[in-house]
Amino acid sequence: MLSQKILLNLRAFAFHPLAYSTTTNPANEVFIERLTGKDEGITILNMNRPAKKNSLGRVFMDQFREVLDELKYDPKTRVVILNSKCDNVFCSGADLKERKTMSQQEATRFVNGLRDSFTDVERLPQPVIAAIDGFALGGGLELALACDIRVASQKAKMGLVETKWALIPGAGGSQRLYRIVGVAKAKELIYTAEVLNGADAAKLGVVNHVVEANPIEKSLEIARKIIPRGPIAVKLAKLAINLGSQTDITSALSVEQQCYAQIVHSKDRLEGMAAFAEKRDPIYKGE
Repeated sequence: MLSQKILLNLRAFAFHPLAYSTTTNPANEVFIERLTGKDEGITILNMNRPAKKNSLGRVFMDQFREVLDELKYDPKTRVVILNSKCDNVFCSGADLKERKTMSQQEATRFVNGLRDSFTDVERLPQPVIAAIDGFALGGGLELALACDIRVASQKAKMGLVETKWALIPGAGGSQRLYRIVGVAKAKELIYTAEVLNGADAAKLGVVNHVVEANPIEKSLEIARKIIPRGPIAVKLAKLAINLGSQTDITSALSVEQQCYAQIVHSKDRLEGMAAFAEKRDPIYKGE
């Protein structure tokens, strides 16, 4: 059974308030862009390290963690899209040149930090969509696997290629991939360091959708379907699925029960019932 501590934290997960900030810095290696108008509620997390093909260096990861901390309790962000500002690359994985300058202890600490950061992506209360256009290799694919939904272009190249360099996926990939494609196929992909294109990744279920080009457009299309829905309900649905999928069915049903109980008395639920009765679109406030 799941610990009572986890279940008791559900209310804080759904209702924690925090001041809203619009601060962005497009000169950073990682920055956020909050959309407005009909797309208000969609926040794009941009990766912007073109000289190093969005490789996961120290500065990049420091800024990445700062952005995650900002988004974690942001009441106005309902969907996050993880996007690259670099042509033909989503994220090329570890910055191996920088890694060579690290001691063994520093490298171990850095990889552990990557794993923790990608887990933080997975645990963001908002749905996270990865728009994959170009290369997503090693840590780049591990980052995408931590997202809820993945959209790839046909030209995307995805693979956990660490065994090619006498390593193994160390930021969660060895555990998240098999939960998507199954144990046997994950073993084959990791052992061989195979690189998949968008179409092949879609056939295996590694990505939800493959598009000819511009996966950001499809990602926005999905996000626009999410933002009108009850924001607390979406958050709790994500939590129920994430926690429930890691345990047995009895514990998973208990998680669902606890999550459902958190929304019964919300103003959004009452608004949803009223809108249904009055045959109109609901207006949710996340309360």
